[in-house]
Amino acid sequence: MDLPKKSEGNLRTGFTTGTSATAASIAAVLSIINQKKIEEVDVLLPKKSRMKININSCEFEKSKARCSVIKDGGDDPDVTHSAEIVVDLELTPNPNSIEIDGGEGVGRVTKPGIGLDIGVPKGKELGPKTDNPRIGIVDGISILGTSGIVMPYSTASFAAAIRQQLDVVLSMGDNTVVLTTGGRSEDFARNIFDLPEHSFVQFGDFSGYTISQCAKKGMNKAYVGGFIGKFAKMATGVKQTHVKGSKVNMEFLSELAKKCKTDEDVIQKIKNANTARNVQEIILENNIDGFFDLICSEVYKQMRDHSENKITIEVILFDFDGNVLARHPKQ
Repeated sequence: MDLPKKSEGNLRTGFTTGTSATAASIAAVLSIINQKKIEEVDVLLPKKSRMKININSCEFEKSKARCSVIKDGGDDPDVTHSAEIVVDLELTPNPNSIEIDGGEGVGRVTKPGIGLDIGVPKGKELGPKTDNPRIGIVDGISILGTSGIVMPYSTASFAAAIRQQLDVVLSMGDNTVVLTTGGRSEDFARNIFDLPEHSFVQFGDFSGYTISQCAKKGMNKAYVGGFIGKFAKMATGVKQTHVKGSKVNMEFLSELAKKCKTDEDVIQKIKNANTARNVQEIILENNIDGFFDLICSEVYKQMRDHSENKITIEVILFDFDGNVLARHPKQ
């Protein structure tokens, strides 16, 4: 699909740094194979849709190439918008193997809990303007994205989209919804619930608003699925979990661990953890029983409060492979 043009009252989507790097990589391979400059490529996104990406520069030789893409963040206030994402690609004599390394301006992971073990010329300058240094990514920006598309961050437009989706559910004669933090958690939820396509609604950072709208519109039941990052914030009562407006409270998570009779050395690891994902790793490594149940229980309490106890709720915590870590109430 091509990027939609901006229209009055609507915000334009963009594409991620990961999609940019993918497009530049494809162009580099094609330029070597065809020995000609590539001006546009077709990228298959993680959600299986396609997007045409313009190639900014393309230089090639017989067995190597250097191509770049200018990232388009759409109308999202992203510091990496218009950044040049560069890929250097070279064919090697090693069959059936691919070696990938980050070039200049691509951040290096220095702390656990990121879940990530290409080049951006101005990446070193852009990196400090993001939250990367805080979570241990240094010397550049991170190449991220689970859908390949950048959705513009707008409270008003996102809230309107949520209300519209809920209205569709009701108009179809249904009153049960599966609310998820994003596309990946929605995919995992679809493996559990055999419900119509329209029953799945992504609430992103607006958990409190979404569940309150479910109650206001008379929904009967809402399943709430997501990962520990958002849940760790939701459990403390945060209704809008965007990274710029809220942080994971490690003290809160350590208190939950204490309730599970966790050893003091593990408690300290949790307090010093880099991310909520890091906390999850610590809990799993030390076989702390009941911690994930408590997370779901706290999220449940908050969501029930936001909905004024007017709707039946079930909370489901996934790991990053789609396994269910906990559910509340337990079935």
